[in-house]
Amino acid sequence: MPGRQNRTGRAASAEERAVAQAKAAIEAGRITEAEQLARDVLARKPAHRAAAHVLGVALLAQGKPSDAIALLEIAIRDSADPVIETHLAMALRQAGRTNDAMACLERAVTREPPFPPAFHELGTLLDSLNQFERAEAVLRKGLKLSPAAADTWCALGGVLLMRGDRDGAQMAFARALVERRGHPGALFGQACVLRDNAEFARAAEIYREVLRQDPERADARLQLGYCLLELDQWEEAIASLRSAIALEPRLYEKACHILVRSARGRFWLRPSALAQVLPVGPRA
Repeated sequence: MPGRQNRTGRAASAEERAVAQAKAAIEAGRITEAEQLARDVLARKPAHRAAAHVLGVALLAQGKPSDAIALLEIAIRDSADPVIETHLAMALRQAGRTNDAMACLERAVTREPPFPPAFHELGTLLDSLNQFERAEAVLRKGLKLSPAAADTWCALGGVLLMRGDRDGAQMAFARALVERRGHPGALFGQACVLRDNAEFARAAEIYREVLRQDPERADARLQLGYCLLELDQWEEAIASLRSAIALEPRLYEKACHILVRSARGRFWLRPSALAQVLPVGPRA
């Protein structure tokens, strides 16, 4: 059987085959396998850009952005590949280098042909910096390129919700659910719209669905507690707030804010009394 040919007609090298296998492993979620394949290639050819890219992505998937940066910088050297630029920006952002990530993404979205995930990442970054108008514009550009991108529809819904456009947000979350049934972020977003519209029973039902998918979502437990307070389901509400704090101690102040905003919570006037309801746990 003849060897696999690349675009120039020559047989694919062992390194090229290994990189292709590593990419397939990443797509299948076999991150450790992808990492080992890429490392084997780099052990033989330390400057192999495709292997550096794959290894960088594998390390990023394992929550090691600082290690990924050096490899992705090798991969992007003397190149204008928006795919690598986007992955590098993700690593930079996760490493706390927000300005560098922004610059990288702003280059990535200018490339031809366009790479839709770059628009998603830039819009998400702008959202995190409270630049909602710019975030909306970037996300909409991305959706023109990739109308079936559920994550981008979900991100747009979040931005519109922050801009006070509840109807637009609800439509965006609904579209995300059309594109990916049961999308947890879109479900959470829909529940937040209902919560803001004071439709607490329907919101609580959807928050429960989010938690059935992922019981570790502290934000959903927090918002469920808020809805249950408004529905005067006191004991269950407090249990939900406490479980949110147990999962994420930094949510303690938000839980207190939710508690004192509720009709019943207004009677908790002393910190000591409040602490009996929501005990102060270790802060993360």
